Amino acid sequence: MASKLPTAAPLDVENLEEFDYSTRSQWLRAAVLGANDGLVSTASLMMGVGAVKQDVKAMILTGFAGLIAGACSMAIGEFVSVYSQRDIELAQMKRGSAGGEADKEGLPNPLQAAAASALAFSMGAMVPLLAASFIREYKVRVGVVVAAVTLALAVFGWLGAVLGRAPVARSAARVLIGGWLAMAVTFGLTKLIGSNGL
Repeated sequence: MASKLPTAAPLDVENLEEFDYSTRSQWLRAAVLGANDGLVSTASLMMGVGAVKQDVKAMILTGFAGLIAGACSMAIGEFVSVYSQRDIELAQMKRGSAGGEADKEGLPNPLQAAAASALAFSMGAMVPLLAASFIREYKVRVGVVVAAVTLALAVFGWLGAVLGRAPVARSAARVLIGGWLAMAVTFGLTKLIGSNGL
């Protein structure tokens, strides 16, 4: 007589995949967006300064200042935002546990979020900085920066589409056009103001 052993319930692969995606996608998308922000902000600053001052040192110093300022700003903003979210979730958990001690495990960590945000911004900002660092010729330098930023924008657009389960071509085009517009507007307005001696 065969013994009847308890059998494990079949795994719901569909729900498991959805769970994995939902738990990882938020911080992955935040990292991609942070890197994209660092890329576009720093490249636009460098292009703006490059519009009126062709010296490589001025361009690099501007990019470096943008990297530091942007990373600090992103870290502080993320820290404050996540800390507020943590307080709200903690208060909700305390209300749900009828006045008992809430379990703090699983709550968002403001320091980790701030560090990740600053790191992501810095990684994006390094692209135009590295592209411009070793090129003395002004026109070549600007062309290399635009090319490097274009490639990075396409990659970030693709990653954002994959993580957001959106159409890849449309998402990449939006990121590319947005980045190009930011650089073009900054370059054009700075050139205009600089030419008027303001």
